Amino acid sequence: MKNFRDKVAAITGAGSGIGQALAWDLARQGAHLALSDINAANVEKTAEEARRIARDSTGERRITTRVVDVADRAAVESWAASVKSEHGGCNLIINNAGVALAATVEGSTYEELEWIVGINFWGVVYGTKAFLPLLKASGDGHVVNISSLFGLIGVPGQCGYNATKFAVRGFTESLRQELDIQSAKEGIKVSATCVHPGGIRTNISKAARSNDSLRSIGLDPVTTAERFEKLLTMPPADAAAIILHAVQKNERRVLVGRDAKMAELVQRIVPSTYQRIFLAASRRLNR
Repeated sequence: MKNFRDKVAAITGAGSGIGQALAWDLARQGAHLALSDINAANVEKTAEEARRIARDSTGERRITTRVVDVADRAAVESWAASVKSEHGGCNLIINNAGVALAATVEGSTYEELEWIVGINFWGVVYGTKAFLPLLKASGDGHVVNISSLFGLIGVPGQCGYNATKFAVRGFTESLRQELDIQSAKEGIKVSATCVHPGGIRTNISKAARSNDSLRSIGLDPVTTAERFEKLLTMPPADAAAIILHAVQKNERRVLVGRDAKMAELVQRIVPSTYQRIFLAASRRLNR
């Protein structure tokens, strides 16, 4: 996918953060948009600004919105069907919606873990599988799944988030290889990219769930959240530009931000001892 003009892009979690920035950047580049979010007011605001950007850049574009809980398989499949009906198909699905949970393995409740897995992992699975037939039918399709820096390294107090983001990574890397095989054998023009953002200035930290189990490993929930918030420095617009450039280059993996690149480098150089480095860093974060 060398350009996005007149392509149809579907984005989950488009009401804020990276999803919103992607919508606005794609509107500027002439794409039609199918936007979804759990928050109706937020996704409508994103769509309204996207329409203004499109008018000023490349002219009117079809931009639709839908309230979707990505953890609900039927809701995601219904949205995909509506995108086919309203837009005639889809070229690009960006599974961006995600949440965070700060808790230990022992202190996490099953309900908390089911909540984060439902959104962060199953949401990606549902979005990928619901839209893949549309992407194949388009003749020029791409899947973008948003993992995280924490899909590259494990850290204390983030077991649920780590588990889901590692799962997104494995799922997407497997998908990419399958699509490569199908492309070589059958000429199917669909590909996939896994994205690992670092500290992007989004609302994910403020909206995160946490519990007091962090205290059992010497972490104060409030202090940890406040200091982690300060690490979120990259503007979402910068992250969106990197991601869309990666799609155009058909990259397999995208590291967004110096922190993500550093984490990947450390993990690759010292895969069996990097945990000690990040354990020390997490302790300093709470001093």
